[in-house]
Amino acid sequence: MAISRSKKKTSRSGLTHLDAKNRPTMVDVSDKSNSSREATAEAVVKLPKHVASALIASGHRTHKGPVFDTAIIAAVQAVKRTHELIPFCHPLPIDHCDVDIDSDRQGLVRIRCTVRTVHRTGVEMEAMTGVTVAALTIYDMCKALSHDIRIGSVRLLAKRGGKRDFRRR
Repeated sequence: MAISRSKKKTSRSGLTHLDAKNRPTMVDVSDKSNSSREATAEAVVKLPKHVASALIASGHRTHKGPVFDTAIIAAVQAVKRTHELIPFCHPLPIDHCDVDIDSDRQGLVRIRCTVRTVHRTGVEMEAMTGVTVAALTIYDMCKALSHDIRIGSVRLLAKRGGKRDFRRR
């Protein structure tokens, strides 16, 4: 049985990834014009104090290599492959990706990822995927020191372009 999807029919619930029959669907952006889009996301990793101290003492290196540098590379790779991980994300040309990681002596690590493109849909999911994979990479590289590492507070900080802009206060 063939399932056809009408172009402009949206779900009764107003959710963009459901069609009029409440079946999952990719949003049709073919009628939209390309415009400049940008999104910034953040994730927070809480390291136990002894892990934070060990990282500082080692220059942020473990036996697996440079922790934050590796997390930055992983984030950029994740941004470019978001459409392969999230089923209804569109493949996008990524024009810019900046990842910044800051840590303090108490073990709080903040990861921020800003992504830019010129396309018909935004890059919020790319930025959030970037910070999440960076956080997972930090966990992976430090888990030999402790399994009490916590990843939390993954959130969108800002987006520009599209129907409306957003900035978290």
